[in-house]
Amino acid sequence: MTSMPARPLPPQRLPLVRPRDCVLGGVSVAVARHLGWSVSATRWVFAGLGFVGGAGVLMYLWLWATVPVEEATDAASDAPVRHRIPLRWLVVGLSLLAAIWLLLAWGGSGGVVAGLLFTLAVLVAAAAVFAPVGVRLWHELITERTKRVREEERAEMAAHLHDSVLQTLALIQNRAGPSSEVARIARAQERELREWLYAGTGSADADLATDLKDYATALELDYPVRVELVAVGTTAERSSGELAAACREAMLNAARHAGGEVSVYIEGSVSAVDVFIRDRGPGFDPARVPEDRLGVRESIIGRMRRAGGSATVRRGAGGVGTEVHLHFEPGRKEES
Repeated sequence: MTSMPARPLPPQRLPLVRPRDCVLGGVSVAVARHLGWSVSATRWVFAGLGFVGGAGVLMYLWLWATVPVEEATDAASDAPVRHRIPLRWLVVGLSLLAAIWLLLAWGGSGGVVAGLLFTLAVLVAAAAVFAPVGVRLWHELITERTKRVREEERAEMAAHLHDSVLQTLALIQNRAGPSSEVARIARAQERELREWLYAGTGSADADLATDLKDYATALELDYPVRVELVAVGTTAERSSGELAAACREAMLNAARHAGGEVSVYIEGSVSAVDVFIRDRGPGFDPARVPEDRLGVRESIIGRMRRAGGSATVRRGAGGVGTEVHLHFEPGRKEES
């Protein structure tokens, strides 16, 4: 027996979805893609059917109401549908045209029906103009009222926690000692509470001071260390930059090898940022560090040099502890 030739599969049609960037409603583009037609021919079909008792207009409106919009491909395109011809002004224009037509066609004969239809057309045009403004003002009012209620609730909760939980955590730290496990856990919980009550939630790419505060809290949980951080001035440096990475490495070295009290001082300005990390450990001479120990040599000094900044490591005042000074000018790497 001879086998019958395989029947060719029909071409697979694209899904019927309206584009996010369209001229009016995206119906013609959606139908053209789905049927494999040209967009111009599809628009002429709708225009021609419009003269057949308005069938083209009704079909267009029905497809516009029932055909879904295509999904966004990424986070950047997750935005409302963009109409090159604003639908609001289209409604205004059609309503005014209907009002003028009613006035010219039935104005001479008068009649209550003509007057009502004319008034209705004018009201539709006015609603299309002022409704979005009213909706936006109402949304802003509700948002402001909700924000005020939340701020009042947060203030009441902050006062209650400050008089109870925060004072208890501070008392635990004073009684337990700065290097004890209990004091470190209490200090971390106190910082988390204060951050939640007064600072709120930060973004994924936080600023330099916020990132180092969070990192100090994590260090205090893992090592017997207490980190005091002070930030002066303003800086545009983010947690994803090389300066933040070098600061974290210097803080980790101080917590791991020195412990006890570690101070971090950030001084920012428009042109430069200086960060000082000091500990009170035994100290060390960077020149005598073995060649295979790359923590200070590459992760701090080398990283800052590659980023266009500088890093110096020296003993503290009186030969006690170690001081790391990081200097960074944001525009220097771009110029070089």
